[in-house]
Amino acid sequence: MQNPKAILFDLDGTLADTAPDLAAALNKMRAARHLLPAPYESLRQHASAGARGLIGAGFNITPENPEYEALKTEFLDNYESAIKVHSRLFEHVPALLKGLDELGVPWGIVTNKAARFTDPLVPLLGLQHTACTVSGDTTPHAKPHPAPLLEAAKRLDIAPSHCWYIGDDLRDIQAGYAAGMVTVAAAWGYCGATEPTHWKADAILDSPLELLEFIRAKLER
Repeated sequence: MQNPKAILFDLDGTLADTAPDLAAALNKMRAARHLLPAPYESLRQHASAGARGLIGAGFNITPENPEYEALKTEFLDNYESAIKVHSRLFEHVPALLKGLDELGVPWGIVTNKAARFTDPLVPLLGLQHTACTVSGDTTPHAKPHPAPLLEAAKRLDIAPSHCWYIGDDLRDIQAGYAAGMVTVAAAWGYCGATEPTHWKADAILDSPLELLEFIRAKLER
């Protein structure tokens, strides 16, 4: 594993626990149809998959369904109108980012969230000192394509092989691998329907503080 010259993070489920507001946007749709709210825990694990995952979990509808696009538009409008009600950084993420700053390691955000949501949410979460932010529509491709990660490395002027990518979804690890980056599975996040042990990440870590110590130990060797 190359020592990191930059750390790149996924946003939802890695830096920030945004599932409560995403679930609320979905359940607002169910309420409009006189349906009972879907249990939060059944929605939380799909939060990293965004509209596709939550609409699938809440209505059992996939993007191939002709009703999907209208539901997606409604979901995203609901979410945009209440994007930072209960969302927060995961415990110890502020300490992790402060530790990276003290180590002199720049960090950035690469998310599949569209800039329409990323741009207002990042400062609301207190993450405005990120070295770069690449959204799902910044490049022609979203993760698991490597293009967003390569764009972040370009903006930082750091070779991809010297960047680490941290994420809580299989697509994050696939994107990082395709970009030639060291990959770390954030087991403290949502992780979806599959276990991180099956993702072939370079490391699986259970907390932001464990990640900080892992990085510190690599740099001190």
